[in-house]
Amino acid sequence: MKIVIAGAGAVGTHLSKLLSTEHHDCVLIDDDEERLENVDSNLDIMALNSSPTSIKTLKDAGVGSADLFVGVTRYESRNLTACAIAHALGAKKTVARIDNYEYIHPQAQQMFKDMGIDSVVYPEMLAAKDIISGLQMSWVRQRVDVHDGALVLLGIKLREGCEILNQPLKDLCGADDPYHIVAIKREGDTIIPGGFDVLKLHDLAYFMTTKDYIPYIRKIVGKEGYEDVHNVIAMGGGKTAVRTALTMPDNMNLKIIELSPHRCERLNQVLADTDTMVIHGDGRDLGLLDEEGIKHTQAFVALTGNAETNILACLTAKKLGVRKTVAMIENLDYVSMAEGLDIGTIINKKTVAASHIFQMMMRADVRNLRSLMMVEADVAEFAVAEGSRVTKKPVKDLALPTGMTIGGLVRDGKGFLVSGMTQIQPGDSVMVFCHKHQLEKAEKYFKKPVLPW
Repeated sequence: MKIVIAGAGAVGTHLSKLLSTEHHDCVLIDDDEERLENVDSNLDIMALNSSPTSIKTLKDAGVGSADLFVGVTRYESRNLTACAIAHALGAKKTVARIDNYEYIHPQAQQMFKDMGIDSVVYPEMLAAKDIISGLQMSWVRQRVDVHDGALVLLGIKLREGCEILNQPLKDLCGADDPYHIVAIKREGDTIIPGGFDVLKLHDLAYFMTTKDYIPYIRKIVGKEGYEDVHNVIAMGGGKTAVRTALTMPDNMNLKIIELSPHRCERLNQVLADTDTMVIHGDGRDLGLLDEEGIKHTQAFVALTGNAETNILACLTAKKLGVRKTVAMIENLDYVSMAEGLDIGTIINKKTVAASHIFQMMMRADVRNLRSLMMVEADVAEFAVAEGSRVTKKPVKDLALPTGMTIGGLVRDGKGFLVSGMTQIQPGDSVMVFCHKHQLEKAEKYFKKPVLPW
């Protein structure tokens, strides 16, 4: 596919790197030469140092034959303008990064369609949803809901007290059992398990189940003693913190600690209609944390723009007795470090935004796509087309590629786990787990067949 990306910031460079690895024809545009110089010279990317809203530049980039145009500059208005021009020049699909909450309202979508913008992505809003999801289940590292929660993927760190350690999965995850293990992260390696694999202490295991069995999963992994989150302290008052505060459930109390007095004033204005308390100070100050009730806090969320600061702050919170920690880490080089230091949930806006944009690229009908950084994998919800390959045989006979697992399906609004004998039907929504760049191979099973006439 041919993809043109406007904006060589964090999201644009990360996306271009991923697309280059997948051998797509990728063009990256930015009017800041220094930003383009920071792009890895070993990547197979065409870089253009020019304005992304220049008609000549877009024509030179070949936008007229582009399958996808992505506007991810720092400026929302520039992204929207560039997408509209790219559409007018012939780009098949366009997606724009935004920072205005009004623009994600369903009623605004048709307006953007009329402008030639197929989709908008708001990374801070997507990150906030992940944060809230992580806080609602204090004992889970990562949660992904499929088809509005009919199926649920849970990433869980296995500790002492887990009942299912050291037993072959074939004895635990049979056709009639209420969960499947779709991936295991162990000492830096990702395992796509078979029947003879076992779960070990300190594994990060990904469970696919239905929402009715979440309490059962909590019991067998020994997490019933984990206190639910009611009090949250967040460090850093940026856009992600604001979106988190505005979507915080009623049963949680939030305090935001912000170092900038000017930013504190702004937060008090923006969050005036919420119960959020804004505190001027340093979130790493032990005295301040003690004063603000860290001993009675169940979750600490570090959302500054500095990965090292966020990691250290979470470690400090853990030492003070906070069980659930969430760190925003924009530098992917720090992700494995954070996991090794037992930071609970890791948020990365680049991968969140990239997942949304990858969804736009799929030829099959993909309704939800999420990246799992910890296991270098993707979880995708495919809508099964009439006549697609996946409907032709039972799952065991589909010859799925290595690294691809079908974890479950939703039929008539009800979630089901999938066994080898399952026959997938047109209209089903199917959860697919793909390890290391297998997503494009997976979509071949779900696409509507091309007729020979």
